[in-house]
Amino acid sequence: MADGLPEIVCAARAAALKALHHSARGPFQGLPRTAGWGYPEPYTRDWMLASLGILATEDEKLLAVLRRVLESLAENQTSRGHIPSLAHNPGDLGASDTTPLFLIGVALYRRVVGEDDFLQPAVEKALTWMRYQSPDDLIMVAQEPTSDWRDEQWVLGYGLYVNTLVYTYLRLLGFNEDADELRKMMHRFDVRAQSKHRHIHEGLAVRHKPYYAMWSYKVHNSERFDLLGNCLAILSGMASPSRAADLVSWIEAECDALRSDGKLALPLPPCLFPYVQPVDPDWRPRYEQFNQPGTYHNGGVWPFICGFYVAALVAAGRLRLARTRLEQLAQLVKPARNHDVDFGFNEWFDAQTGQPQGQDWQVWSASMFLYATACVERGSTPFFDEIRGDPWKSSSKIPTKM
Repeated sequence: MADGLPEIVCAARAAALKALHHSARGPFQGLPRTAGWGYPEPYTRDWMLASLGILATEDEKLLAVLRRVLESLAENQTSRGHIPSLAHNPGDLGASDTTPLFLIGVALYRRVVGEDDFLQPAVEKALTWMRYQSPDDLIMVAQEPTSDWRDEQWVLGYGLYVNTLVYTYLRLLGFNEDADELRKMMHRFDVRAQSKHRHIHEGLAVRHKPYYAMWSYKVHNSERFDLLGNCLAILSGMASPSRAADLVSWIEAECDALRSDGKLALPLPPCLFPYVQPVDPDWRPRYEQFNQPGTYHNGGVWPFICGFYVAALVAAGRLRLARTRLEQLAQLVKPARNHDVDFGFNEWFDAQTGQPQGQDWQVWSASMFLYATACVERGSTPFFDEIRGDPWKSSSKIPTKM
């Protein structure tokens, strides 16, 4: 055991840095790859989510890589402020999470390097774009199906994941009055209600459950459990400490039940449950080929999300459990699908067979392992600690015009 961490965790940490350095330069304008051998393109969401691990390590070479990605995104931003899905391609548009992730990435990068006005014009344009994503001209934003990281999952209207990103950048950039209003919106309405008063906004609270629903829009909703969105709710402080504690206990109990039913072969939680089955009303014909129960976005186990889960456990004060899950995550990222490496950092795993199914040396898998390790080692959640509990004395709102 080195540095107070299990040997396998230390070995995986070293391997994660190696994987990230391997992908630091790709074939597109010198920008990084998204996976060591697959995905040669610089995908925006992958690199923005990976910024957490990179910034936590403060590796100088990787910081320079991240800066190149952020600058390229700003250069290729649309005139209205939308951030493309590929850092080098201004025509690859339509994602709901790239712009809020860019705002988070810039805000975090500023903190680490001490450049308070880094890419300020692009930030102002991105904030304006996000204001126009609210159908009722308030704070909560809406999205089209398959427009976030889940390109094979139907999330309609007010999605949990994207709105936790909005909440996070509002806190990071100091727009606390708007963040407070968004948190109220998320909590005030039960998604299962059949009717609502006109003055009450759709929210994502679920009656008698500690978690937030996956999405809601008018009379439509999904109460399936979105692991990434709920982890971000805990990390960002959108969920209160008591809700966070209950939520962690609920996740652990539900995963135990999945294992007992033979639906989960791994010690870490799937990205979505219960899985969407062919007999369910929210089953889509395309799922037959791409999104079977327990696979991909329909309940696959994604190491980068498990990294967020470990961080959420630390945020919720479950340090012993976080340490256990981190060691299990180190075991999970060992198998490679197509390459002879000590740690594969594969993209995702089949929840019911435990086998890797995606690309090896995936950037966000490696980087979020680094972030999860930093959280356990420090007993805190870098960057998120400062926004939980609303530390700023004053509040401000995003201007309606930039």
